[in-house]
Amino acid sequence: MPTSVKEMLATANAAVPRVERDEAMALIKGKDALVVDVRDMPELQASGKVVGAVHVSRGMLEFRADPDSPYHDKAFRRDRPVILYCASGGRSALAGKALQDLGYRDVRNLGAFKDWAEKGGPVEKV
Repeated sequence: MPTSVKEMLATANAAVPRVERDEAMALIKGKDALVVDVRDMPELQASGKVVGAVHVSRGMLEFRADPDSPYHDKAFRRDRPVILYCASGGRSALAGKALQDLGYRDVRNLGAFKDWAEKGGPVEKV
């Protein structure tokens, strides 16, 4: 059992595979992957988000992802690939591990939003 944020991140990064822009775009197009932005709203407003991404702040993720929660978002399905990102990749790694713990099988960490944008990934303003 991890006892520090550093250990939690190491565990999450070991469990949740990274996905690069091209592979993420293929998953989005070919397998209808759900893209989730786990940043806080001021971050989205400042920089935009991946086109088509669903915004769920890190603190609400488990509630939106759990079908038994009254806050469940129907876009979250355990049979659908999920791609997460944040500002640097840390929150998205922790979020990915949380989804795996909830039974999601195909979860990927896109990492930092700015890397996506700088590599030409499509972005939309919020």
